[in-house]
Amino acid sequence: MKKPLIVLTGPTAVGKTELSIELAKKVNGSIISADSMQVYRHMDIGSAKIRSEEMQGIPHYLIDTFEPEEEFHVVKFQEYAKKYMEEIYAQGRIPIIAGGTGFYIQALLYDIDFTEEEEDMRYRRKLEQFAKEHGAHALHEKLKAVDEKSANEIHENNVKRVIRALEFHHLSGKKISEHNEQERQKESPYTFAYFVLNDERDRLYRRINQRVDIMMEQGLVDEVQKLKNMGYHKKMVSMQGLGYKEILEYLEGECSLEEAVYRIKRDTRHFAKRQLTWFRREREVIWVNKQEFEYDNDKILTYMMSELKNRQILA
Repeated sequence: MKKPLIVLTGPTAVGKTELSIELAKKVNGSIISADSMQVYRHMDIGSAKIRSEEMQGIPHYLIDTFEPEEEFHVVKFQEYAKKYMEEIYAQGRIPIIAGGTGFYIQALLYDIDFTEEEEDMRYRRKLEQFAKEHGAHALHEKLKAVDEKSANEIHENNVKRVIRALEFHHLSGKKISEHNEQERQKESPYTFAYFVLNDERDRLYRRINQRVDIMMEQGLVDEVQKLKNMGYHKKMVSMQGLGYKEILEYLEGECSLEEAVYRIKRDTRHFAKRQLTWFRREREVIWVNKQEFEYDNDKILTYMMSELKNRQILA
């Protein structure tokens, strides 16, 4: 018997957090966050982290788990999520993976194996040096030349993943995008429902802009200043997160505050677009378009519950 698993994802600012709590209450679920930023402590405002009072007693995992200097990547996500899922099953509850990092969700859902990949430390250091000297864009262009599909999927600021893709090609002569495609064809070890919450583009973009304004009002500049005072800097993966990178540049005198805010909004909109492109490529997703439910969470939940029963995730 395959164990049940619910995924609730969608682009940033679409309203996943609120809906995930309501869903968890209905299905006796616990939530594992699939968010690459909320996992870090001290990074609350810029990551739109759920506050403990908003959790309404629903257990949450992979929130405030790591310090910003610690490495967090897909393999670590997979390892921790599997461990927490066993705990959740042992409690007689259903795990709900909630968050917008499609790559993390895919890795868990299809149990993608990253362990067999070889490493070439000398080549990796060479690429790291190249990125330091010539910048992330030049490194990304190298990837584009050998694996355009991966270059389209991996943002140039994600230097670690760009290097990994180049290293994979260097060692195997194959494209990591093709390897990932083969892994994606695997059957899931879970009985799952993969919900993608979505909204009309104009409304979503408005929500993103509003969210950034709220973050500024809540004290995003102070939060980033505090992180800077603690010794965190822009070479850290955590500080490359949307909102943190731009405010850090403002604090270091590289741009005005107005320019930083403009870039956060623009890049978050671009990020939402890339997220949707990713979800459209995934198999067996259930699209939940908010406008079709008149923006009523009760109607959305009724639909989700019927889908969960159809897929025999709920009795």
